[in-house]
Amino acid sequence: MKNKKLVATLALSALLFTGCGLKSGQTIIKVNDKNITQAQFDKEIDKQAKSGGLAQMGIDVRDPNNSFVYTLLKQRIVNDLIVKVLLDEEIEKRNITVSQDDVNNAIKEIIKKVGSKEQLEELLKQHKISNDQFKKDLKEQVKMKKLAETLGSSEVSDAEIKDFYKKNIDRFKYPEKVRASHILISVNNMELEETVKSDPANKEISDADVKAKVDEMIKQKENKAKELYAKLKADPSKFTETAKSESEDMGSAPKGGDLGFFAKKDMVEPFAEAAFKAKPNTVVGPVKTQYGYHIILVKDRMAAGQEPLEKVKNNIKEYLQNQKQVELIDNLVESLKKNAKIEYVNEEYDPAVSQKKIQEDFQKEAEAQKAKNEAPKAPKESKGEAKK
Repeated sequence: MKNKKLVATLALSALLFTGCGLKSGQTIIKVNDKNITQAQFDKEIDKQAKSGGLAQMGIDVRDPNNSFVYTLLKQRIVNDLIVKVLLDEEIEKRNITVSQDDVNNAIKEIIKKVGSKEQLEELLKQHKISNDQFKKDLKEQVKMKKLAETLGSSEVSDAEIKDFYKKNIDRFKYPEKVRASHILISVNNMELEETVKSDPANKEISDADVKAKVDEMIKQKENKAKELYAKLKADPSKFTETAKSESEDMGSAPKGGDLGFFAKKDMVEPFAEAAFKAKPNTVVGPVKTQYGYHIILVKDRMAAGQEPLEKVKNNIKEYLQNQKQVELIDNLVESLKKNAKIEYVNEEYDPAVSQKKIQEDFQKEAEAQKAKNEAPKAPKESKGEAKK
């Protein structure tokens, strides 16, 4: 629990939105001499509702039926906002600043880890994060790292690295892997529907006609995928150049569609099944997934095994350094909270009130479940009674 809270603290983005209108400008919490407004809270709730983990699971946090989840989320957001104010005050006291060069260097490090600038852009697109938001979040992370450096040492010894490797050996075992390239002919029903509706010529057409046009566009994409598959099955040597010109996966297209080595669990099921059944140097497809149609070139296979310590040493070191920095900031946060003057201007945001609401909702749910379990079951009709 402690680490989760602090990871959220480190990743917390800059909340500069002050809102407009009377309600959004209202102060809901005072931390020392700083105000937290309704607008700041609403912005975080909106972010979770649109692109947070709960939204990705299909949970609408604003749905009255999800009041229990909403209250839990509200508690977390209130804590994050308070922590943000306290840490910003401390950063200002310590004269910690983040330059554009600091942010650019952090971006370079991330690009190195993900493989390329294009892959980073694709990841941001998949998670619905704008470049501006990404840079703001990254600036906050750099700021937190700089703060941690002023609090104590986060150095990691070779002995600590070896100890972590031995105690977590299962983390470094890997299953059988396949190396493959692919060409994606993207199919996104919502985007296609929007394309049809945005055409002035289709302004007056019915929903049924829109669907028919979307189905026609999907069929065209399927036919294109089949044509590419037939061409590449006959001559796999053209796969790389074709992927660069035809694939709609912006992350892998510049590399000729190369996805590197991956485990079966790393890919969606239809794609993984096709790739792992195929022999090296064979083209398979078109494979239909939720992303569209894939033509796959299997290049190589790797048996299950274990990463040697030397190969993962730097990753372990970075992980342990981050853990130490998180702990340093955690200790600072606890100290700052104890000495801070925190006033819940709107008692709705008081953790004690939220906790009471959580307990009440939990009790109601338990009672409803108990009543459901104890309710007498209606007797089944006999065949004779049914006939009557």
